[in-house]
Amino acid sequence: MYLIGFPLLLIPFALYNIVVFVLNMPLSDTVYSVPLPDERSMPVSTGDLIVIIAMLLLYIEILKAARLGKTAIDHILSFVLLAAMASQLVLVPRAMTPTLMLLTVLGFVDFIAGLSVPRPMARPEPVREYREHEPD
Repeated sequence: MYLIGFPLLLIPFALYNIVVFVLNMPLSDTVYSVPLPDERSMPVSTGDLIVIIAMLLLYIEILKAARLGKTAIDHILSFVLLAAMASQLVLVPRAMTPTLMLLTVLGFVDFIAGLSVPRPMARPEPVREYREHEPD
C-alpha cells in the first residue's frame, strides 16, 4: 500500500544520473559476465544493468496498476517522470545515451499502461433480504 503514488522508475533514473553525473563512470563498463556454453561469456555493462532493473520495476508498476488501479497522483507523477527523462535526453548533451533513451521508452510504457489498464471494479456487497415470518 505504501508504493501507491511513488513511480518506481524513478529508481533507475536516479541510478543513471548518479552513474553518469556523480560517479562519472562510463556506461560501457562491464559489471559481470554471464557464462555461456563453449566457455564463452556475455558481458553485462552498467547501462544494461540499469535497463534490466528498470524493466523489472516496470513489471511491478504494471502489476500495481492492474491490482490496485492507478490514482490521479500516480498518473501525474508518471507523466512528470516521463517529462523529466525526455527533457534530460533532449537537452543535456552528456545524457544523450541509448540507456536513457530506453529508460524514457519504459517511462512512456508505464504512463500509457497506467492509462490503459482499467480501474478495478468494487465488488458488490451481497444484499440480504429478510422476510417476516408468515403465519401458516
